[in-house]
Amino acid sequence: MTIETEEPALTVDELAARAGVTVRTVRFYSTKGLLPPPVIGPRRVGRYGPGHLARLALIEELQRQGLTLAAIERYLDRLPPGLDAHDLAVHRAVVASWAPDTVETVTRGELERRAGRALDDEDVERLAAMGVLGERTGDGAYRVDAGLLRLGVRLLDVPLSQEAILAARNVLVDHARAAAHELSRLLREDVVERDARAVRSLSAHMQPLVVQALLTAFQRSLTQEVREWLGEPPESDGSP
Repeated sequence: MTIETEEPALTVDELAARAGVTVRTVRFYSTKGLLPPPVIGPRRVGRYGPGHLARLALIEELQRQGLTLAAIERYLDRLPPGLDAHDLAVHRAVVASWAPDTVETVTRGELERRAGRALDDEDVERLAAMGVLGERTGDGAYRVDAGLLRLGVRLLDVPLSQEAILAARNVLVDHARAAAHELSRLLREDVVERDARAVRSLSAHMQPLVVQALLTAFQRSLTQEVREWLGEPPESDGSP
């Protein structure tokens, strides 16, 4: 399933502003091959789309994890060709899961810069309801879950009611907790060593693998559910 239906419409200045980087950075990534070339439109003006924005977000996340430029190049080279903005967002979510939760305090202006768009009061209320924003501080700043912000902003444009989005969130959280509990039980049964550092080290190594497995299983299951919803035949698994 793809959600990238928007035509490339951003100039390099607009792309840089949306991504929170400089135009020089965009051009540097382009020369290094980290960013695909723009679509050349009328008057030879390059236009960028959601895929460019999503790739910049992925690069930013990889940098936040401490990867060098060379390591980022290797990571991007290993990605399958033809990934759209949605696929890149999934990869970014996996990368972000390697890091501990980060809650930051930001001003309204900084919040909008990171969101890549203006936010009205209703948007802010919806982000707070989704758990992306916490209570405002005494000086009017916002406590924001940096790992959830981009996801929350994208959900603002989903044509579903806030009640449906929150109900979906609760379903995902409940099942995620149940999966985490069962995986923890399996680890406890299989790992005799209970030293705190050893357990944390094992968890750190397992987390990205588990998250990737969960995302893959969920994507395949959701695709199958949608096909059944639309009355389409199930996809072949390749077996005779």
